[in-house]
Amino acid sequence: MYLINQNENKIIEIAKRTFSDLGFKERENLQEWLADNPAALGDEFLIIQKEFSGFNDTNERLDLLALDKEGNLVIIENKLDDSGKDVTWQCLKYASYCSSLKKSQIIKIFQDYLLKFGSDEKAEDLISEFYDGVEVEELVLNSGMTQRLILVSGNFRKEVTSTVMWLLNYGVRVQCFQVTPYSLQDQLFLNVEQILPVKEAQEFSISMAEKTQEDIASKEEMKNRHVVRIKFWQKVINEMNKKSNLYQNISAGKYNWIGAGSGVRGVGYNFAATKKYFRAEVYIDRGEQYENEFIFEFLLSKKKEIEQIFGRSLEWERLENKRACRIKYEDQEFNIFEEETWPESIVRITDAMVDLEKAFKQFVKNVGKRVKDLKPPQLIDTTNLDS
Repeated sequence: MYLINQNENKIIEIAKRTFSDLGFKERENLQEWLADNPAALGDEFLIIQKEFSGFNDTNERLDLLALDKEGNLVIIENKLDDSGKDVTWQCLKYASYCSSLKKSQIIKIFQDYLLKFGSDEKAEDLISEFYDGVEVEELVLNSGMTQRLILVSGNFRKEVTSTVMWLLNYGVRVQCFQVTPYSLQDQLFLNVEQILPVKEAQEFSISMAEKTQEDIASKEEMKNRHVVRIKFWQKVINEMNKKSNLYQNISAGKYNWIGAGSGVRGVGYNFAATKKYFRAEVYIDRGEQYENEFIFEFLLSKKKEIEQIFGRSLEWERLENKRACRIKYEDQEFNIFEEETWPESIVRITDAMVDLEKAFKQFVKNVGKRVKDLKPPQLIDTTNLDS
């Protein structure tokens, strides 16, 4: 690996190192790095446990346990400079142990992890958040034989890579990531590279087992929930169409939110409803965090004027550690699955949405013109932003 020196038009070699030479440890260092930033492994993961040992009749511990965006459990086994010859066997054992974990057990494992590290957050809330607001009751987690294996090491022995390639042919979802430390003067770097399966290779097939009774029950419940939501959103849209043109071309959907555009890309007027709340919101997500933050900060600088027009206080959420931002008005005394709560809440929140669009319309239009010319990375200075 080389560093490009543009000023001198040269490349400078970055020295390849080993973890042992640098004094790094498997648990104290590599494991913590990946737990803190699992995206280094090329996907979105929610870490739900470290050093998990909750297996019956064995004291074995797997390094990291995670969920992926498809609801699969992910077993992550870390080694330092040498994979050893038994890492595939280890991972397969752990996957077999985890294959029987039910959703309730997964939630408890995650909650234990949060408590262990001093967090007062609820596992169900974080899991729902990870799956973009889908309620936990609707999620299917660890369905059938869908567990994924990720092996991480500085070097993989031939017997390991050979076994992995054989497993891939039989539909076992396994990946190998080679991790290599580098140094340049007093700076240290880590390269994380997927070596198996080769990314350019055709997606390997995934063998699916028959659905468990829990999966079937969850799917039936999901269908019922979808029917309720479609009915609810149709009533919301009908009420909105009496008051505004904003939702005239919007159809009722099966999810817990529906949205209408503002005329500015990535800025929407959304409704969201669950068994805990019903809200009207301005949701900002243009795909780039710096653009989202620019728009949010501009609107925040106009908070006094906006809330004066709106006639109520709003909740301004930067959504730290996330790409999107949100400004919302919320009714927390609401349950979408209690139909008797609908009429009054629908009138109140649709009134709020009409006022929300009125309050934000001109400011959104103004910031939409400015964000087009924004170039990354640009620091946001709201002191000189005009309406």
